[in-house]
Amino acid sequence: MSEPKNINEGHRAGAYGSVKQLKVAAISAKYQKDWFKSIQERLAKGEPFCLANADAPHEIFLAMDDIPVVMTQWWSAIIAAKQMAGYYFDEMNAKGYPRNLCRYCALPLACAMDHNPERAPWGGLPNPSILLAQLSCDIQTKIFERLAGEYNCKFFPMEYPAPAPSYPRWWETLETRWEEIVGTRALDLRVEELKALIRYLEVTTGRVFNYKNFVEIMELENQQEEYFKKIRNLLSVTRPSPVGLPDQLAATMNLQWHRGTKWGVEHAKLFYEEVKEKVDKGEAVCKDEKVRLMWIGRGLWHNTAFYRYFEEKYGAVFTNSMYLSIAADGYIRDYRTDPMRALASRHLYMGYWLRDPQWQLNEAKRYGVNGAVMIVASNCIDSVGNMFIKMVLEQGGIPVLPIYADVVDAREWDDEGIKAQVSQFIEQRCMAR
Repeated sequence: MSEPKNINEGHRAGAYGSVKQLKVAAISAKYQKDWFKSIQERLAKGEPFCLANADAPHEIFLAMDDIPVVMTQWWSAIIAAKQMAGYYFDEMNAKGYPRNLCRYCALPLACAMDHNPERAPWGGLPNPSILLAQLSCDIQTKIFERLAGEYNCKFFPMEYPAPAPSYPRWWETLETRWEEIVGTRALDLRVEELKALIRYLEVTTGRVFNYKNFVEIMELENQQEEYFKKIRNLLSVTRPSPVGLPDQLAATMNLQWHRGTKWGVEHAKLFYEEVKEKVDKGEAVCKDEKVRLMWIGRGLWHNTAFYRYFEEKYGAVFTNSMYLSIAADGYIRDYRTDPMRALASRHLYMGYWLRDPQWQLNEAKRYGVNGAVMIVASNCIDSVGNMFIKMVLEQGGIPVLPIYADVVDAREWDDEGIKAQVSQFIEQRCMAR
């Protein structure tokens, strides 16, 4: 097997991982890797497996005797962290695919097209039994159709009703007023789609949907997200910040892939207790914290240590991102009247909540940031929403720096140039506030 020609380019460009400072971040990262190996073993014995978009309802699969689900965005992050994205995209582009594809979503397809599990991180993805995604983006739809061809499996699409709801300060009441906020017609459609998904899985896998287990999953998920809310609320008021963004990203996202499980609740509790202990002891990322920054957009998965550079140079700490905040505000549901309908309300417009400028402004003010750095991928439809977020934050008195780069593809990442941009932004627009 020949080594990918640019396997080390990411490291030469300054891309590298960040050392975990939270014990729970390291524990959850190891658990995720071990879990991934375990599903490879289970699938080798003929068990079903789903590859899904991040806003897909994995709770359904968990309630069907724990059918494993891997999220494409998580897989993209792993490939990027292992510095393999450049190789896969070079090969994909050589086959005639355009370079300006949405790379965050297209990376799993690029990896699948290589058909070489020995070269892929952790032995590669097994062939899924089913692909699942909602049709929130035309490009993503085509990517999943092509994935179905590469894996020779079924793609189960779910509709994305338009228009998305416009409900002021939804984050304050979404837990209980989700029917009103999301909308009855959209929920009617999604509930029927969830029922169709269950029927399809029962027929094709032989598994049976366990409603009692499903209700327990909804309760466990609420418990986990309540811990995330406590963590978010604690971090937002603590000066100086006790936990930097790399640890937040690692702990939050690895736990979120196991939401609805007892392990997820137990480790969310450990996450909270470890943060609380740091606060009680007065520990800090930077004792002499001078600047608080917000990160807007997806995590910079090919270079999570990027955030640490500014702690050392300026005492500038990236205090928050969308991941922990949406866990606190977007997932918890009063499900008692209708658990299936409550589940439908959780995932249907998750992308809308994440791109809501007013919610982002609320989080910026909650954390008391001096500025925000926004990652903008010109090949992704999210970039349009990012410009509205920038406008609203700056109108609210929060300066915003857009940096144009890709969160998984390091081929065009100019480490020194981007560090210089952020440094100038901190010196000229944040330290003066």
